[in-house]
Amino acid sequence: MTADLMMTFNAGSSTVKVGLFEMETGGATRVARGVIDFRAKPLSFRVTEGPVTFAVDLEAEAADDLTEVLAETLGWLTHHFDMDRIAVIGHRIVHGGDIFDAPVVLDDRTIQAIDDLTPLAPLHQPQSLRLIRAIRKLRPDIEQVASFDTAFHRTNAPVVRRFAIPRALHDEGIKRYGFHGLSYKFIAGELKRCAPEVASRKVIAAHLGSGASLCGFDEGASRDVSMSFSTLDGIPMATRCGALDPGVMLHLLGQKHLSPAEIEDMLYHRSGLLGVSGISADSRDLIASDRPEAKEALDLFTFRIAGEIGRIAMSLGGLDAIVFTAGIGEHQPEIRSAVCARLGWLGAVLDPAANEANVLRIADTSSRIQIFVIPTDEEQVIADEAVAIIQTQRQTIAEKSNGRP
Repeated sequence: MTADLMMTFNAGSSTVKVGLFEMETGGATRVARGVIDFRAKPLSFRVTEGPVTFAVDLEAEAADDLTEVLAETLGWLTHHFDMDRIAVIGHRIVHGGDIFDAPVVLDDRTIQAIDDLTPLAPLHQPQSLRLIRAIRKLRPDIEQVASFDTAFHRTNAPVVRRFAIPRALHDEGIKRYGFHGLSYKFIAGELKRCAPEVASRKVIAAHLGSGASLCGFDEGASRDVSMSFSTLDGIPMATRCGALDPGVMLHLLGQKHLSPAEIEDMLYHRSGLLGVSGISADSRDLIASDRPEAKEALDLFTFRIAGEIGRIAMSLGGLDAIVFTAGIGEHQPEIRSAVCARLGWLGAVLDPAANEANVLRIADTSSRIQIFVIPTDEEQVIADEAVAIIQTQRQTIAEKSNGRP
């Protein structure tokens, strides 16, 4: 049977999103989505195919080697899909450093280069590598492709990417990279489709989820981004701190005698909305709460988002549109309203009814800035990039077999 299916793996620190797509000329169409939840005991695997969802508990346990977990996962999928038709598997890789500016086929050389970047993304890179290596053991016949979250931001100017630190450290790779690039690439593409009149203009997209960042586009390319060397920088997030005076780190190390591991745990897992509120990392819980700590956490969240929009607007030299995306950005009108209320000086005015309905265009007719709500889809970008590489390979092979140079 013709191999015309592909899978995607989008690895987080505690979950792996799984996508199944039908390959088409120039792209891919999703047929199912799933998630492996490593937080659950036992591990759980949930798959949705159209209106149908099935969920199972996995017998395999999480380990450094994910071969057993993936073997069981692929086994369950064979009950619903012909897995012999899988031609390629695409992976989201958080960090591509200055090495990768486009998707690549995964071989020994590229896998080692990704592994070498692990110190720059210690929470995410290892999980992706475990998945890649497990697939190589289970299905060495399947081509694997990597898509990089940092690649979209390689169009940032040198002045945007540099920290004011000694040049030697910059040359060693301590610079601003930016993340959520697959999400922003999808949004840039969607703007061309649904709002071509602003797609090539100055746009700021707000990817607001458990991890959150902002990106400024001009001519559809990334020009500035709130995240920088790590996924901690920029705006506050569910449990991450956002921008923080480095003097705080010196204080915690020197005066409070915290270890680097303790500081890392605090910055990644006990800060952000959870740290400020002391209630929850979920903005929905905070919106529903009448406690002052909940209001303070949300106020800080939206204050910093609006402030970062102002900074990136400066970097762009203007602002024509704002796009809200990801879980919070797509589904929480209260957050969008609070952010835009702080941007009245830029001419941003929401249509309250449209905002409450989560429709595509939520700007009032009096607004000088267009405001959109656009659902993002990182897995679609991973799938499209992987399919493009495989189809190019096939075309090259076909041309050589026909005697063309």
